[in-house]
Amino acid sequence: MQPKYSLQASAHRRTEAAILEGTKDLISRKGISGLSMIEIADHSEVSRATLYNHYRDKDAVLSALVASEVQRLAELATTAGTPADALESLSISISTDPALAAMRIYDADVLVAAMTNTASEHYITIAQIIFKATESKSGTGIAMRWLLGQVMQPITAEQSREQAAHLATDTLF
Repeated sequence: MQPKYSLQASAHRRTEAAILEGTKDLISRKGISGLSMIEIADHSEVSRATLYNHYRDKDAVLSALVASEVQRLAELATTAGTPADALESLSISISTDPALAAMRIYDADVLVAAMTNTASEHYITIAQIIFKATESKSGTGIAMRWLLGQVMQPITAEQSREQAAHLATDTLF
């Protein structure tokens, strides 16, 4: 028999995952600006009370979504293998993300603000992930700029592969 609190924690994580997944799907359809907590609850198939039990407002939901996405990128990079593989995985993920695609259309100012906030814990986390892969300060800076550029101007998977290999072999080491 599982302890009572173990079951509650599991349900809590599943509910939060559903909320974040629903929020990302909504963002991919219409951006951030017009989102409401009511829409997030309805699209995530949770009650409004449940949504507010997990997050106090839309900003808290968005903050949790960004943290979740950074964690996802970290896992991609750390399981990729070589530095070139890590950069390629990150590049493809960024370039093909449907929520980022919608934000380029509807919320470009939000993206620019997020990308230029080098003091942000998320920016720093991504830089640390790249540094672990490259073991190079200058390479990390170059790779960060390369990836951030793709937020606004995505590239193809083939370009991701070619450019990541070039960065890893010619620039970072």
